[in-house]
Amino acid sequence: MHLHAPQLLRRSLGLALGVALTCAPGCAPEPGEPTEESPTPGQRDEAEKPVGRWSRVQRGALSAEQEAAAHELEAIGYASGSQEARAQSGVTRHDPARAQAGWNFYTSGHAPMALLMDMDGRVLHSWQATLDSVFPDPKERGKMPETTRFWRRARLLADGSVLAIFEGHSLVKLDKDSRVLWKNRCGAHHDLVVQPDGSLLVLTRAVEVLPEFGQDPVLIDYVSWLDADGRETRRMSILEAVRRSEFKELADRVTARRGDLLHTNSLHGLDGALAERLPAFRAGNLLVSSRPNSFIGVLDIESETMTWALSGPFIEQHDPTVVPGGNLLLFDNGGKRSWSRALELDPVDGSERWEYRGPTEAPLFSFFCGTAARLANGNTLVTETDGGRALEVTRAGEIVWEFWNPERAGPEGEFIAALFEVVRVPAGPYGWMR
Repeated sequence: MHLHAPQLLRRSLGLALGVALTCAPGCAPEPGEPTEESPTPGQRDEAEKPVGRWSRVQRGALSAEQEAAAHELEAIGYASGSQEARAQSGVTRHDPARAQAGWNFYTSGHAPMALLMDMDGRVLHSWQATLDSVFPDPKERGKMPETTRFWRRARLLADGSVLAIFEGHSLVKLDKDSRVLWKNRCGAHHDLVVQPDGSLLVLTRAVEVLPEFGQDPVLIDYVSWLDADGRETRRMSILEAVRRSEFKELADRVTARRGDLLHTNSLHGLDGALAERLPAFRAGNLLVSSRPNSFIGVLDIESETMTWALSGPFIEQHDPTVVPGGNLLLFDNGGKRSWSRALELDPVDGSERWEYRGPTEAPLFSFFCGTAARLANGNTLVTETDGGRALEVTRAGEIVWEFWNPERAGPEGEFIAALFEVVRVPAGPYGWMR
């Protein structure tokens, strides 16, 4: 695929790269956003909208048939477990001399909770809250799809509080004792970024009806800005950011789909480390990933435009991040390929710099989800979600730490519970644990 930017065209085995663009006019204010005399990129004059594309029907104005389809879309998510449980359980390998020291914070498909454990698998602390305990009023809670029976993702904060995502439904903040500090039924899904000032960037979604899809409701992905108390202050449409960009091929690919258009599955805040090589990666911009469309891209938060994109040797990928040295690391799921890998790429020319597939007799594979994180010692921590496993591997591919989820899922407990993300954090004890 060839993607064009104003001053750069690169081609390498279907890889597509771009540099900074300017914003095209035409983004309408999102519901609930403040308006200003001088509109921001998300608040331009109605007259600037391209005809036939921007008119939307919001929830509350849907027919009964559309409402039923909308509820089906909102229930899109992940199974609590899908692979047969194995005999392995807990930490099965640990080489203290070569593994990165620390503790492990993770979420699992067996329950709406997060756990903190040491390197030998001993649980040190846990947080838990069901959706109906967070939203005791049924009218406020709404429908409870299967994916809200566990937390899709969670973030541990310095004071022992956690932020947890009920997939496609809401974001909640709990204190160290799992008491609700605040909640926001914003349609949060997949990922969030905690800013230095305590504010948040969150992937959110909403069901809307767009003219080009006729009467069929579709899911629209947004980046939402929340203040430290969980109140939304701004929202940016990722679909419109793609449409305003130079990446016409990506826009066509997205709108050829139905239902869950983008399925944006990760959000990573950029610190500017790559900006000299790729101006689009300036500090404050956002790296995102679209699973079904198999591309990653950079969103410019000022112009609300996608200013860089890469579609290459990965399929239905998750969790791209920038690692020391200036490369990108991601979990390449592989789709129907039947094997996955942790993959490191040069973002300038798209070349592969490192990969980990696992041994031939037992290849790494997760059809859904999965993460890859570069640790301080240079090792890579991989979460194989469907397999309920996390492993730390060296550059040479040696496993120096391995954990199998001891929790089970399924009607008869026949599946290993999905392991959504294992994060290595500095070892405590922390003050809030006393």
